Amino acid sequence: MLASGNHSSYPVSFILLGIPGLENSQFWIAFPLCAMYVVAIIGNTTVLHIVRIDHTLHEPMYLFLAMLAITDLVLSSSTQPKMLAILWFHAHETEYHACLIQVFFIHAFSSVESGVLMAMALDRYVAICFPLRHSSILTPAVVGKLGAAVMMRALLLVSPFCIMVSRMPFCPNQIIPQPYCEHMAVLKLVCADTRVNRAYGLFVAFSVVGFDMSVISVSYVMILRTVLGLPSGQARLKAFGTCASHICVILALYIPALFTFLTHRFGHHVPRAVHIMFANLYLLVPPMLNPIIYGVRTKQIRNRVIQGCCGKDP
Repeated sequence: MLASGNHSSYPVSFILLGIPGLENSQFWIAFPLCAMYVVAIIGNTTVLHIVRIDHTLHEPMYLFLAMLAITDLVLSSSTQPKMLAILWFHAHETEYHACLIQVFFIHAFSSVESGVLMAMALDRYVAICFPLRHSSILTPAVVGKLGAAVMMRALLLVSPFCIMVSRMPFCPNQIIPQPYCEHMAVLKLVCADTRVNRAYGLFVAFSVVGFDMSVISVSYVMILRTVLGLPSGQARLKAFGTCASHICVILALYIPALFTFLTHRFGHHVPRAVHIMFANLYLLVPPMLNPIIYGVRTKQIRNRVIQGCCGKDP
């Protein structure tokens, strides 16, 4: 059933199939996905709480980490509740506008996540290359402006996705063969020329990731030059250690994202179930791993968690 808008006819709702090809296993697949989502919620909420209550952590690195935790909470919560409802309770129908909202949140906060990682790379660069000026360069005001710029970039680049799609006519087919709405999946249901939409999607993906990865790469090249110039082996090891968590988080985000992006556009021979599972993990694994990585490798956060578990005062 199609509803009429000012510029096009759009479906009242879409049908999200879940994981085609694994229908008999979907109920059981939902359990590890749910466990990962719970870990992501608990982990990121814990990081946010620790950074909020401990004023000694109100430094650029931890403020960026809090931004990353908020992003991970939004990103995982934009897909997982509906996905679990589909896999466990067969709640396949999703309203048209709810689908577009989900498209916006997935792509906008994926962009924000990438931008926050870029800002964290800049923080590591300043901390290691200009240690005496770190606090004067990256003041709380500058950190806030960086966070606002990353969010504004996401809003300006991703909003046109939804605006352009909402103005296009849809085919009678209202089935999306995956458990959530994203730009390319919705675009395949449009009964019109979508070359402009696809070109814009590629432009956004390559511009965001290209810019962020360029800044991250240049930052780490400069960090490497500075660290290798340190006279003490112990100092070099300590400097590399401060970057290890960030590098792990970068790999956890970009490797699944790159695989998902390439298979969606060029991997026509990749089984659909494999593609969908990787796409699910891309939206769930980084939010789950980020607080674990930083919790294990960051002494201040680790000590706070231990104190909380043991009921000790700081």
